[in-house]
Amino acid sequence: MSTCKVGVVQAGSIVMNKEKCINKAIKLIKEAGEQGANIIVFPEAYIPAYPRGMSFGAVVGSRSESGRNDFLRYAKNAITVPGPETNQLGAAVKKAGAYTVIGIIERDQQTSSGTLYCTAIFFGPDGRLLGKHRKLKPTGSERLIWGEGDGSTLPVFDTPYGKIGSLICWENYMPLARAAMYEKGIQIYIAPTADSRDTWFASMRHIAIEGRCFVLSCNQYSTKDMYEEDLIATEEMQKMPYEITRGGSCIVNPLGEFLVEPVFGKEEILYATLNLDDITRGHFDFDVVGHYDRKDVFQLVVNEEKQ
Repeated sequence: MSTCKVGVVQAGSIVMNKEKCINKAIKLIKEAGEQGANIIVFPEAYIPAYPRGMSFGAVVGSRSESGRNDFLRYAKNAITVPGPETNQLGAAVKKAGAYTVIGIIERDQQTSSGTLYCTAIFFGPDGRLLGKHRKLKPTGSERLIWGEGDGSTLPVFDTPYGKIGSLICWENYMPLARAAMYEKGIQIYIAPTADSRDTWFASMRHIAIEGRCFVLSCNQYSTKDMYEEDLIATEEMQKMPYEITRGGSCIVNPLGEFLVEPVFGKEEILYATLNLDDITRGHFDFDVVGHYDRKDVFQLVVNEEKQ
């Protein structure tokens, strides 16, 4: 197919409540499906939240009991992949008939580990769970609450609309991670994030023109009233502004031009129709893994073994 319609869901989580997050996601999937979206994208850590503003009671050298309880709550609201929650989401995706990518916090069901992962899960239009990508390197204080993924979850999926894959938030600042995605032939590059700074948009445009791919960047718009009441009442959350995350989702074409400029200050689903021939037009003068590649000089080795 030479065109496809995408829906980038800029919405806030109901923090620390996976049931409410899933219900909201199902509603938004339905809405995007009714608008004819072929690909639907949600932000990083949408279920059960990117817990911005929370310290989990940790300082260098000590952790508090209340912080341990916050982590327990976060873990209990994480989901397993696959699991009952992915079945719920898959049923909604099947009704919408669209490829769907959702940021979640994953609890590993294969081991007795209590480690959580920041993960993007991929569904086909038939509702089938296609796979997942675990964030390779949590940033800053994220390392307190999330483990590191490995090279076994770096998928790029063939679809009728081109090859889709994802790197999460600041993974997109890792040149070799991007190079790995380019080597896999990514054409629709999905970048769920929690970063809404102006510098982020320069990176999204750079990735689009570097990879000669479409970039769908998806962030939350969230406010204090999306947190559970007892969390809002904490001293650390009282210090946060009402607008926790300002949004900034955007859609970029393979020449680095905005198809939809960053949207701020509201929940919204961003729509655009992608002309997939623009990828080939972009390759006319630059193909990072084709005529502009120099494997005689540079070589990339990616360990995709499960660790």
